[in-house]
Amino acid sequence: MAPVATAKRELEAGEAQVSARRRVEEEPTDCGDASAAATGKAAGKKTEEEFRNYTDSERHAIVEETYRKMHVNQTFDFVKGRRAKWLKFDHAEMTILDAIELLDGLVDDSDPDTALPNSIHDFQTAERIRKDWPGEEYDWFHLVGLLHDVGKIIALWGEPQWAAVGDTFPLGCAFSDKIVFPEQMQLNADSKHPVYSTEDGIYKPACGMNQLVMSWGHDEYMYEMLRKNGCTLPAAGLAMVRFHSFYPWHTGGAYMRFMGEGDDELLKWVKVRGAERVPRRAAQGARTHAPSHG
Repeated sequence: MAPVATAKRELEAGEAQVSARRRVEEEPTDCGDASAAATGKAAGKKTEEEFRNYTDSERHAIVEETYRKMHVNQTFDFVKGRRAKWLKFDHAEMTILDAIELLDGLVDDSDPDTALPNSIHDFQTAERIRKDWPGEEYDWFHLVGLLHDVGKIIALWGEPQWAAVGDTFPLGCAFSDKIVFPEQMQLNADSKHPVYSTEDGIYKPACGMNQLVMSWGHDEYMYEMLRKNGCTLPAAGLAMVRFHSFYPWHTGGAYMRFMGEGDDELLKWVKVRGAERVPRRAAQGARTHAPSHG
């Protein structure tokens, strides 16, 4: 994949594609009314409270099963093996836009909010961030919106979706009840491990969030790929890429005991990124106070 400097030029070059795909302002960021339109029901914008419905959404069965497989199979040893396999970065060389176009063929089975291809979500997110955070000083943030889910390309290269999409969580310590479908975690072998099942596990308090071994998926793949390619995003941008799916932390308030120096500031930016997922009213509220990004 192209280095970030090239990707920034591609974001500008892709404006025509953005316009062509652009159901952006007529739909919520995650196209929450798409399934209603597909079934002939009256389409309506979702409220903030209606997003991330893991109880009775129209996609509940496939979402719950995707997470069940994830929560059963994503152990510490599994993640070690996946990192050894995928972080060789030997599957392809392509531009960012080429990768995003491939995501036309991917519908995220962990997402209760949309049944549209992931490529549309990438452009929507970048455009929404550019509208809410205009100015060249935030061009890196616009780019994060475009890049944040591109790692899902591993699902098109043979990785099962339960190891490519969905919320993330750390391995090597006790599972939090803030993980979606928390009852499933008791089926994970690590829940009975003599070390991994303890509160802090292999970590020390205040060790820093970057020391955590996270469940394997698109976030970790994209984060490591950017670093491998000499990424020039600031630390806040990299944190958004790596932790945007870490809902138990940035939304649930779990695992705070592991936060170290500088993590408070990174958490602020990860929360800002999360605000761009919900309806515009809430996203604009997040725009009021910009953290520094170092």
